[in-house]
Amino acid sequence: MNVTKPCVVTLTWTMTDAQNRPIDALEEPIEFFFGGEDLLPKVEEALEGQEVGYETHLHLEPEHAFGEYDAKLVCFENRKLFPEGLEEGMQVEGLPAGSVTKDMPADTVFTVTEVYPEQVVLDGNHPLAGMALRIALKLLDVR
Repeated sequence: MNVTKPCVVTLTWTMTDAQNRPIDALEEPIEFFFGGEDLLPKVEEALEGQEVGYETHLHLEPEHAFGEYDAKLVCFENRKLFPEGLEEGMQVEGLPAGSVTKDMPADTVFTVTEVYPEQVVLDGNHPLAGMALRIALKLLDVR
């Protein structure tokens, strides 16, 4: 069976940055809905029409991966607006009530990048934004 929309594809892959530093590896096969929003558009484009056993290596510039890094998505908020135990690397959806930043979409997921006694630095960019990616993938099943 060839990959056509809609279907479910089973993949493995390794993902590195442009300098071949590891980012992610799907060593165990994972199913994805092909024709939805499970996969990056360029990955779907590479899989379209292919058969089980297909392997490829993709190089995706940021605009075809997780977008360019946008400094406007970084904000500073009062530390008092967040619960105790907040640490760097944690993620929060949306800004807390009382935030000073008003022009962010409500559903933005922010990564806490720094915690100071008086302020918290939040980054609304995807963690891989601004990065070129290399993906080596293998198509194991189509249904």
